[in-house]
Amino acid sequence: MSMPTVFVSHGAPTLILQDTPARAFLASLGGLLPRPSAIVAVSAHWDTDVPAVSLARKPDTIHDFYGFPDALYRLRYAAPGAPDLAERVAKLTGAAHDPHRGLDHGAWVPAMLGWPEADIPIFQLSVQPDLGAAHHIALGRKLGILREEGVLVLGSGSATHNLRALVRDVANAEPEPWAREFDDWLAEAVESGDEAALADYRAQAPNARDAHPTDEHLLPLHVAYGAAGEGARGRALHRGFTLGNLSMASYAFT
Repeated sequence: MSMPTVFVSHGAPTLILQDTPARAFLASLGGLLPRPSAIVAVSAHWDTDVPAVSLARKPDTIHDFYGFPDALYRLRYAAPGAPDLAERVAKLTGAAHDPHRGLDHGAWVPAMLGWPEADIPIFQLSVQPDLGAAHHIALGRKLGILREEGVLVLGSGSATHNLRALVRDVANAEPEPWAREFDDWLAEAVESGDEAALADYRAQAPNARDAHPTDEHLLPLHVAYGAAGEGARGRALHRGFTLGNLSMASYAFT
């Protein structure tokens, strides 16, 4: 079985407590895909100078945020780790080992919604924001062999991510033109499989600096794209905005 690779926009941590289209989509994710044998989660919230993998046998649920409702801090995702597979990924990618790293909310929020039984082994692979998009496409390519074994490479970030531009006090605020333009450009590049454009999105995408003041939330998409192999194309699984300018677009690559 050749598993597709996936990129999801995970939104604010409170997404898991809300009744929104993006939450409903993530809750359907397990039913949209073949059942994974394991999940390699590539989260925007674990960034390192060089690639690293987490080897914990029982990963902790990391509440890597502050000032949110108490109910959020009580959530635990008790899925097992996959240290043997993580060790193999380290050999494939040259990644360093982290024996203690748990699951940050970029990993456990979509996993808890998509696979609530917490019975699929999961571990994380970090991103390197200083190394750019092409590096992450190449990093993903090294994971492509895992697809034939039913392993899901799950990139988790945000299709747009400018926290200063969020609209927090207006329900269902419409996204501004710059956010829509970037989001539409990204969808076209993903669906056409335009590797050159994705690798050079800083120069080629409209409003790239507004959409992503920093790179880390888009880089998981590049890993998922790379892991799908040469000539991969994506298809939209979900599109929409929340908090005004925060795109919740998610894609599958084959």
